[in-house]
Amino acid sequence: MSVISQIELEERKTGKDLYSYQKGAIDKIFKSFDESPSDYHLLYQLPTGGGKTVIFSEIVRQYLKNHQKKVLVMTHRIELCKQTSSMLTEFGVVNKVVDSKANLNDQAQYSCFVAMVETLNNRLHDDKLDISDIGLVIIDEAHYNSFTKLFKFFSQSFILGVTATPLSSSIELPMTDNYDELIVGESIESLIENGFLARAEMFSYNVGLTSLVVGANGDYTVKSSEDLYTDDNMLTKLLRAYEERSKHKKTLIFNNGINTSLHVYDTFRRAGYPIAHLDNTHSKKERAKILKWFKNTPDAILTSVSILTTGFDEPTVESIILNRATKSLTLYYQMIGRGSRVLENKKTFQVIDLGNNFHRFGPWGDNLDWQRIFKSPNYYLDSLLSDEELESNFRYEMPDDLREEFANSDDVHFDIQKTYVDSIRAGESSKVVLERSIAQHGHICIENSEDVYDALTLARKLGDDIDFRINRYTKCISKSTYNFVEWLKGEYRKKLNSYIRVNFDEVFETIHGYPPED
Repeated sequence: MSVISQIELEERKTGKDLYSYQKGAIDKIFKSFDESPSDYHLLYQLPTGGGKTVIFSEIVRQYLKNHQKKVLVMTHRIELCKQTSSMLTEFGVVNKVVDSKANLNDQAQYSCFVAMVETLNNRLHDDKLDISDIGLVIIDEAHYNSFTKLFKFFSQSFILGVTATPLSSSIELPMTDNYDELIVGESIESLIENGFLARAEMFSYNVGLTSLVVGANGDYTVKSSEDLYTDDNMLTKLLRAYEERSKHKKTLIFNNGINTSLHVYDTFRRAGYPIAHLDNTHSKKERAKILKWFKNTPDAILTSVSILTTGFDEPTVESIILNRATKSLTLYYQMIGRGSRVLENKKTFQVIDLGNNFHRFGPWGDNLDWQRIFKSPNYYLDSLLSDEELESNFRYEMPDDLREEFANSDDVHFDIQKTYVDSIRAGESSKVVLERSIAQHGHICIENSEDVYDALTLARKLGDDIDFRINRYTKCISKSTYNFVEWLKGEYRKKLNSYIRVNFDEVFETIHGYPPED
């Protein structure tokens, strides 16, 4: 991509004003169209926010101008259907939306149709839509497999699929089976550097996901996600993460389950923050009212369930919270992409990850090899770490406000796994691991206290770190029944308090070179 001129950036508009990278993409697509057979299937990749709808709207305009055939654009949601129709109209393309209420008696007057996949499927089986003269079929969000069942109706049409992530929503139906070629558009990094997208500042909070269950669709089930994310500890962690990183910023929270989103709504509302909940059970009127409030409220928080991952564009969003885990690369990119739109005073946005998604997929905007993913999706999917592997690499990080209370300590980290391995190699009992952990915890508490009461107060604030160490320890010893783990956490706390009371004077003098004052 050539460097975008400042003049071009300042003249940024929708409609017929295209950027150089968009014009380049259109040229590549038409070149493939001209050189390939009439039934060729071409896939085009461009990140969310790069202007896929603008590009294929211009393609439709040029195609209808230079060819004597018609165009059909397919989407998978009614909102996208309407947005696509509006964009085509901006480009001067008269089009007809084929929805469930559409009267098709006048279809002969149109050269371009926009349809939702399920409605189109019904109309085609009822033989109510004449597609004999369709030369070009464009599929928006082509990674969804619902479109493939309609390919048989367009065996003589050029099919152009567009997507931000050329990885099928089903591992059983790889995109390479349905498309002949992939054209990769501008990278996220390139679009950021040239001012078209905002840069994501990523903050990840480690979460234990081994309780989650993978469903038939290859992603975590709603039930197991709700069991985890409606837990009081997770809701507390979410609220704390928001207050640490996103307080007073316009924030979108993504959840896996309506019940989770309602719990989030209640948690933030009790804390006094302006928040609304949105899911697919809301009426159109209710949804419009909520989205208008969200748009017009500077520090608004909107908690939702997947409904805003596509077809939603609100540039004023400053923070994205992934309050869920997913095994879908596409969903990961879609959720984060909701915050990537630029404004005059918005060059960055924040992403808080509470589902280990960052560890699984890498940074948003990472230089992924889309060609390789397209051609060998199983190779990519098999390379992703399991939840157990991810969690084995976790390192507990104290929240910033708590770390300030341990400011006298250069290092507050303790590696349970390494200590366990070292103890086994030395022929010691595994029990010494927790003894050394308790001593280290006791040391940093005493190091940052003036008396034993201060140290005991600090010890009570180490609950998350203690739980993390116990969970890591029980994995090392392969003994992790719920009752045993809970008992061990209680025992650890008792022994830590006892260690501080017994050893405070001695440890204090060792650290400072003088005894504590009476």
